[in-house]
Amino acid sequence: MKKKDITAYLLRLTEALERLAPPLDPKPDFSSADAFTWRRSSGGFHPVFSVNRVELVLLKGIKQQKDILFNNTQRFAHGLSANNALLWGARGMGKSSLIKAVHGALSDIDTLKLIEIHREDIDALPDLLLILSHEPFRFIVFCDDLSFEGSETSYKALKSTLDGGVEGRPKNVIFYATTNRRHLIARNIMENESATAINPNEVIDEKVSLSDRFGLWVGFHNCSQDDYLLMVSAYVDHYKLIVPPELVRSEALEWSITRGARSGRVAWQFICDLAGRVGQSL
Repeated sequence: MKKKDITAYLLRLTEALERLAPPLDPKPDFSSADAFTWRRSSGGFHPVFSVNRVELVLLKGIKQQKDILFNNTQRFAHGLSANNALLWGARGMGKSSLIKAVHGALSDIDTLKLIEIHREDIDALPDLLLILSHEPFRFIVFCDDLSFEGSETSYKALKSTLDGGVEGRPKNVIFYATTNRRHLIARNIMENESATAINPNEVIDEKVSLSDRFGLWVGFHNCSQDDYLLMVSAYVDHYKLIVPPELVRSEALEWSITRGARSGRVAWQFICDLAGRVGQSL
């Protein structure tokens, strides 16, 4: 073959390989927003310009939890030592709302970013942290409703990432997770594995040690009737709903009875219904 023919052939081959190769992920622009979602399947960060959250002052009945998480996050935002946090406990009591509200309360610190990683991508957490470790910002990586079922082993990647490994957790990243389970692993799974193990205690220790990697355990418990009514009252005052207090109280209690529960989520759902019925928008 002539030199000109070889050059043309190599050029076509190079172009064909470039078409087959996946495009490089664009470098994320973390200055474009305060919050992002990250999915391994889409291969990138998606800015969230309007975060679905309530103001921190509107979260009632969880004062101790608010103080603990706010102080921990504030220290982290200012470059001081802080702990990973596991928010566990009763449904609808504001676990994920508190994380988003705390971030919102510290939004004047431009370098503090919130990154949400979905449960199904948790085994790719080391890849995410590697990307974030090279950035000049400080990141709260947040996973909502984290738990593990059946024979899943992705919890091992999370365990080594949080506290173990040669590199350890990047200094500019902190990990917050919410769950209804204190130890993240279903009790029946631990019992089934323990029944077939030579040393059952070793199986339980391995599972429970995942929760131990979180320096903060923040518990949320079912609220009392007084706390529930306080939540409702705070929303009514904040949104200036024009409804007689006696009517709000009686209807709020009836609403909780029909739902079979009292929680911050139930209080918010009642407020949405009430505002719609009186013709006011939230």
